[in-house]
Amino acid sequence: MNEAFRDLKERMRRLDAILQRRGATEDVDFAQAISSLRRAARRGDRSREPTPELVNLLDRAEAYGRRLE
Repeated sequence: MNEAFRDLKERMRRLDAILQRRGATEDVDFAQAISSLRRAARRGDRSREPTPELVNLLDRAEAYGRRLE
């Protein structure tokens, strides 16, 4: 796994922690953004840089997460 993908996974873990604390039913948009991000990450090639689509999904999920913190 390259460093950029490792960083992406760490950021995803932080978002998962926010989701765990707040609950999926509190902000459905946030839960859906994380779900989309997870699906895209599973399809991603861990030996390469994350795709722009994956980075955009991460940015979207983090924007929702900042609203909740």
